[in-house]
Amino acid sequence: MTISFIRTLLLYILIIAAVRLMGKRQISELQTSELVVTLLISNIAAIPMQDSGQPLVSGVLPIAVLIVCELFASWFMMKSSKFRRMVCGKPVIIILNGIVQQQEMKKLRLTTEDLFEELREKDVFSLKDVAYAIVETNGRISIIKKPDREQPTAGMLGVAVPNSGIEAVVISDGVISNASLQLCGKSQKWLEETLRDQNINVSDIFIMTANTNGDYQIIPREATV
Repeated sequence: MTISFIRTLLLYILIIAAVRLMGKRQISELQTSELVVTLLISNIAAIPMQDSGQPLVSGVLPIAVLIVCELFASWFMMKSSKFRRMVCGKPVIIILNGIVQQQEMKKLRLTTEDLFEELREKDVFSLKDVAYAIVETNGRISIIKKPDREQPTAGMLGVAVPNSGIEAVVISDGVISNASLQLCGKSQKWLEETLRDQNINVSDIFIMTANTNGDYQIIPREATV
């Protein structure tokens, strides 16, 4: 039992390290090679975890080889656009100047339901609003609206809008984040004075956010019954 626990823990740490080495991406943003490596690592790691008779090295060695291969492939894709296109493919335009490219959709086996689902996720509810739609190499669809269908911005209207800066969570569940304070340019002294003015203790705060302008929001903890 103890041996199985230790083996599982070691493989867990190894998989976390492998994912960290491959970079920060969501599952939906993985390139083809990254997705293949992720699936292979999960399957390979499961074998020595389930079968204690299998040597641990039979899981560690293939995972290490896959990590090295993926790092090498990523490096080579940065150096060679041809290799990148071969592994990841290239973006495909499925709406061009407002016209749906039906042949391209057929090649991608992309249904109209898939297309409209992506449009709705980007708050686009009519094809008349779309100038271009591009299927990226990770499978996501980028949308460019027609100029007359875009929401007007403050810049278009000539309205000056103050920059509120970056907002960060400086207190989470009663714990102060010094890194977040530095990110929004605030000091521990500023935080102490702010909490004193609001007559609230750190331990009584569920969430507190702040930005570089000094604006902040405090959400107290709910009283426990």
